[in-house]
Amino acid sequence: MRTLDLRGRDLSRAELLDLVPRAAVDIGTAVERVRPLVDAVRVNGEAALREQGRDFDGVEHHALRVPAERIEASLESCPPETRDALEQLIAKLRRASAAQVPAEQVTVFGNGATVRQRWQPVSRVGLYAPGGKAAYPSSVIMNAVAAQAAGVPSLALASPAQRENDGAPHESVLWAAALAGVTEVYAIGGAGAIAAFAYGVPEIGLDPVDVVTGPGNVFVAAAKRAVNGIVGIDAEAGTTEILIIADETANPAFVAADLISQAEHDEAAASVLVTDSAVLAERVSTELASRVPGARWAERIGVALAGQQSGVILVDDLLTAARVSNAYGPEHLEIQTRDDDAVLEHIEDAGAIFLGSYTPVSLGDYLAGSNHVLPTGGTARFASGLGAHSFLRPQQIITYDRASLADTVAPLGALAEAEGLPAHGDAVAIRFAPDTDSSGEH
Repeated sequence: MRTLDLRGRDLSRAELLDLVPRAAVDIGTAVERVRPLVDAVRVNGEAALREQGRDFDGVEHHALRVPAERIEASLESCPPETRDALEQLIAKLRRASAAQVPAEQVTVFGNGATVRQRWQPVSRVGLYAPGGKAAYPSSVIMNAVAAQAAGVPSLALASPAQRENDGAPHESVLWAAALAGVTEVYAIGGAGAIAAFAYGVPEIGLDPVDVVTGPGNVFVAAAKRAVNGIVGIDAEAGTTEILIIADETANPAFVAADLISQAEHDEAAASVLVTDSAVLAERVSTELASRVPGARWAERIGVALAGQQSGVILVDDLLTAARVSNAYGPEHLEIQTRDDDAVLEHIEDAGAIFLGSYTPVSLGDYLAGSNHVLPTGGTARFASGLGAHSFLRPQQIITYDRASLADTVAPLGALAEAEGLPAHGDAVAIRFAPDTDSSGEH
């Protein structure tokens, strides 16, 4: 991992934004590459999906919609310990997601004047589960359970067809769907799946959705951008990233293991250590040199750790470490210091925050009860992770009676006149005209 030494430098936020490690990802270029794929699905539907399945997944003549009985039957191949773990994840996530649903609020301004705010779920959601380098049943759970907690009545799941599974999605994706109660599953992947969600494919019974969520590669992210506005999206999620703030009290073996855990996802994954201890940085480097060669995905991890998106950042103190982290806006932030809560006080921008040596990001990926679909690429500075709230829309319901409306006639008329919209004022005043009664009769 390369080292960026910021000690002795008083850097502005703008300078930090320029200096922090980033993957070189050009979503704009990717959008131009996927746009023909999206348009093909919009125009040609099933035929385009089959062509893309052949070209990108190497699968032909398969059922694009997975039969419900096939989904349920998949559980026969699920190892008991895996099923138990998935069921634990579902139970924890249901509780945590339910806590994210706001209660209805009513504001009373006077007798007969109220504004009621309710949180209404969208009607239909498309959930995407990747199936390239790896399949992620946990991501299926994260998306489906959050939507269910919000009260979404209709869910559809798409995941790439697998040659090794007779053209169905990866078996573990089917396990997760079955356990989460998702019965509408499609063996389609990539940009085509996102387009299918946005525009619908009547030939296979796929109705358009209102919101598309779920992780994927840069082309899935680009397809989301291409259809954003036709449907809502959760985020243009990119490859995973972890930033660890640690001081000399941190265990270097723990820090190294956590950096490796995210680097094994993808060659473009970002692993960043920010520390005020050069000694810790050296010890972590030694641990990495020892552990990476023996990892199952050693080559992939090595590429990720050596990439421009990863590195060790040396700072003068933990306050500066927090400033660096806020500029980075990490998807996953770990804090392993002498006083984690004190550091947390200075953290503003992060997708999810893991406090202490015994709260690794891996816990959040699987069994913490939190959602692991999180903003990447610095978007945590203005976006949040997936939750029940991602599928809810606040709606205001306004109720005034005659007496409470009467109190607004003069001030509302003044505002309407100031904005050059007198008919707005007239629409209120007419209700109190001498020749008009409450029934509208003259």
